[in-house]
Amino acid sequence: MSDLQRSFARAKLAGLPFNPPLPPGTLLEEDEDEREPLPEPSPDDDSSSASSASSASSAGSTGTIRPSPSKHLFVRPKGLEPGRNRTLDPLPWSDFFFQELYLERFTPNAKLIHHVYLTPPGPKGPLFVTHHGAGSSGLSFAVCASDIKKALPEAGILSLDARGHGETTYQRLKHGTQEPIEAEPLKAEWVLDLSLEVLSEDMATVLRLTQAKMGWAELPGLILVGHSLGGAVVVDVAKWGKLGNAVLGYAVLDVVEGSAIDALASMETYLSSRPTTFPSVTAGIEWHTRTRTIRNPLSARVSVPSLLCPTPTTLPPSAPPPAHPFSSTMTSTIPRSVSAPLSDEPVTTHFPSTFPPPTARQAWTWRTDLAATSPFWHSWFLALSLKFLSAKGGKLLLLAGTDRLDKELMIGQMQGKYQLQVFPDAGHFIQEDLPAKTAGVLVDFWRRNEGGLLVLPRKVGEGAVIGGLRKGGDGGEKKVGD
Repeated sequence: MSDLQRSFARAKLAGLPFNPPLPPGTLLEEDEDEREPLPEPSPDDDSSSASSASSASSAGSTGTIRPSPSKHLFVRPKGLEPGRNRTLDPLPWSDFFFQELYLERFTPNAKLIHHVYLTPPGPKGPLFVTHHGAGSSGLSFAVCASDIKKALPEAGILSLDARGHGETTYQRLKHGTQEPIEAEPLKAEWVLDLSLEVLSEDMATVLRLTQAKMGWAELPGLILVGHSLGGAVVVDVAKWGKLGNAVLGYAVLDVVEGSAIDALASMETYLSSRPTTFPSVTAGIEWHTRTRTIRNPLSARVSVPSLLCPTPTTLPPSAPPPAHPFSSTMTSTIPRSVSAPLSDEPVTTHFPSTFPPPTARQAWTWRTDLAATSPFWHSWFLALSLKFLSAKGGKLLLLAGTDRLDKELMIGQMQGKYQLQVFPDAGHFIQEDLPAKTAGVLVDFWRRNEGGLLVLPRKVGEGAVIGGLRKGGDGGEKKVGD
């Protein structure tokens, strides 16, 4: 640059106003009123993946609750705009599902009200039916459900709350009547039945009740998706044909029989290391994201609130906030079982020693007592690999690491009996950590199996495997293994 050019540049710069640089990490916020909402669908188009702010609901109702059409259905939730400061405020279920159902059912000894989140399928679309892991809820699939809808607009999604989880309620009745047992301390030996047989029967019943509630002449093509314990449930449903030929395939997310059973010995240690209470729902969301139990803050904001409930007693205004179980440093080894993150590495997390007092003056605790489910842990995963490989329908195993494969699954994979997908960047809650990728794999899995035949992904240099035949490079067909 010549001296004349430098003089000209200095003269121009001298006339400009001085703006000090922004501190590192500062985010520029866009104006709240300049957000552009997502396009609203026509009445005949249910292709959107989210809905409006949550409407009030009552566990005593057995009807259908839909978001109000006057509340900007399908508008992008606040706090999700690119460039905005992130928040950990809870998000409503109605941002991700079209409606929720309360389905009443009586057994000889109990009254159940099954709670499900539903986005109905189109006339020819499949229905993805999801079952969460132990201690979780149907909202663990919320963000993934909206991403499925984006990738496959005609698809429907049904995500249920298992008994003892979420908003599904269970009331004991006097045998052979519909008269509830009077409120009294439960006997110490009474435990809510969460055996695999009961949970798989619940899932099949929920599908039948939903079919009747929605007026479907028959069930749409079903893709069953289960995470952790839910994986064992969907495999059991498929293995024993509880939904007949409606099941096109089933997907198991990050659970393998061998590693799950091996980890049960350390499950109690993990549970004892968790906080017992939180000063607020937001603090619970923060704990899940800071410990990387859930690595996606968006998913944590919608799923974690359903895991917590207020403690029975409310703190008086003058009382100090509840003693928080977080220490300045917490170290715990999280076992590979149930719905705990599958990791044998110690997780060291730093927390502030105190939290601001909760505005509601009420502590929040876990809705589901996982320790009380311990009598069922072993039976959940027993013979899981054998049932997974032998059940009818397309098979997908989605893992966070190949080290989770046991011997039976390794042999099955080499024989091409199922589709394996690995997401090494995800934690145990794959559908929450990487919802878009999970949704993409599930939609692709349905496309390969919508005809009822297992179609494995094409390998490099090979044709696709279709119904036991491989199309060769010359256009001919050969039996697999030739």
